[in-house]
Amino acid sequence: MSAPKRFFVKKIKEETILSGEEFRHAKNVLRLSEGAEVTLFDGSGAEYSAVITNIGKSEMTLHVVKSGISERDPRAELCLLIGALKGDKTELVVQKATELGVGKIVVFSSKYCSAYMNENKLSRLNRVAAEASKQCLRATVPAVVYCDSFEEAIGSAEDYGDKLFACEFIAESEARLDGIGRSVALVVGSEGGFTREEFEFARSQGFKGITLGKRILRAETAAIAVLSLAAYFSGELR
Repeated sequence: MSAPKRFFVKKIKEETILSGEEFRHAKNVLRLSEGAEVTLFDGSGAEYSAVITNIGKSEMTLHVVKSGISERDPRAELCLLIGALKGDKTELVVQKATELGVGKIVVFSSKYCSAYMNENKLSRLNRVAAEASKQCLRATVPAVVYCDSFEEAIGSAEDYGDKLFACEFIAESEARLDGIGRSVALVVGSEGGFTREEFEFARSQGFKGITLGKRILRAETAAIAVLSLAAYFSGELR
């Protein structure tokens, strides 16, 4: 027997309404019927078992029968700061970062960044995060925020214990990934990389430069690679 299907709902109460895209997916794609058991989550870390009690033309009603705290959510505090990428590459990074256990994603603009962000794109990125959380069985959804300046993005990570800056023009890493704790902020640039002035500013705010080897990685590859290592060494992939 397969596990109950999962749905993201912002407000969950004893009688919960499922509407919009989640309703259409449940009714038209999954073809769920009255009496079916599903799992709901609202991004808080809690999960709710519910039963479909009524299906209408544009929404369905679900009766919550029990709740609990998910055991699959990350215990480490991981923050990814990523320069805005062209096309749908930022969406790819948000999806994979969510699967790897990141708690916060900061998309920023920097001097060599050639992509742009608007409210529609940011809303889309948050939907991607919610979908990825649903797929990987998380009960929390990482917040995706945008900073229109590099300095603002760096400042948003001041409370993290370890701060690492992936830099393509340094010869040796200033910190070891295998020595990080469970509170980590990671910076990866856009396709254009960083200026030396941006790197020095980040260092002045407590970041340490790391190199990802002798090859130049695409920005999306670098983000996924360094976050995977951080997730492992912080205990999330063990």
